[in-house]
Amino acid sequence: MCKRAVCKAFLRRWNKMYDLIIAGSGPAGLTAAIYACRSGLKTLLIERAFAGGQMAISHMIDNYPGFENEVTGAALANSMKLQAQKSGADMVTEEIKSFELTGETKKVATSKNTYEAKSVILAMGAEPKRLCIPGEEEMIGAGVSYCATCDGAFFKDGEVAVIGGGNTAVEDALYLAKFCKKIYLVHRRDQFRASPSLVEAAQKLDNIEFVLNSIPLSVNGEYTVQSLSVKHNDTGEERQIFVTGVFFAVGQIPKTKLVAGQVELDEGGYIKSDEGCKTNLPNVFCAGDIRSKPLRQIVTAVADGAVAATAALGFEI
Repeated sequence: MCKRAVCKAFLRRWNKMYDLIIAGSGPAGLTAAIYACRSGLKTLLIERAFAGGQMAISHMIDNYPGFENEVTGAALANSMKLQAQKSGADMVTEEIKSFELTGETKKVATSKNTYEAKSVILAMGAEPKRLCIPGEEEMIGAGVSYCATCDGAFFKDGEVAVIGGGNTAVEDALYLAKFCKKIYLVHRRDQFRASPSLVEAAQKLDNIEFVLNSIPLSVNGEYTVQSLSVKHNDTGEERQIFVTGVFFAVGQIPKTKLVAGQVELDEGGYIKSDEGCKTNLPNVFCAGDIRSKPLRQIVTAVADGAVAATAALGFEI
């Protein structure tokens, strides 16, 4: 980077008042930064760890438009990050400690600084709930997944397990049944929380086997998933189910703890917003998995980012 560019970046950082602050650098946050900077907004993007969010730790992505061949999540995340930087976004790696969103000037305090802006886009995302059983963490990207629609196609003609008893788990099993040879639907109770119509649809399919009243004990395998161990709650009998993939569908946790009590949340803790990604607070927007919506994918996060940035410019959407 030339001396002039370094000087400009330093001056922007020294003056901590921005047109727009984006909290989170997943696909929603990165896209919002690209759109905002291209429209002339002085934009700061704050990320706690690394750019890309859950996308960055996805082993392979084959459902994002424009890539006829698979692309690694890390590669796609890095490309989005570089494009955001090229567009002119300031990016800092700092942990956000608090938000002040109700005033005319929005304030975001991190572990190192306090930044101010006219508008804020909340794009902190959500994270899957984990059971923390042996092998789960070790096999992420090697057969363990938290998104059937993201990774299901990699298990075509294979045998997989889905863990969970809600709508998401049964919907995942129905989705996987279209191209997997066998799906074991594992639930710790003897009845599902999912809607009866979904359960009935799953019962009609020969390649979905219900493994009820059973808890998962461990995901097994050396380099990739080879089996799932489960135990029946009543008998204590342990069983090893031979599968190459295990999909955990036990819920997600939106990262809204720091904004609860300021922006309006739904029953699941996700941020409520309109079609323009506007929250109940003036000049506060949300985008990506943190937002209350029916589908959470990279492509919908990217769309949210574009919409939120455009709304932050003052355009009605």
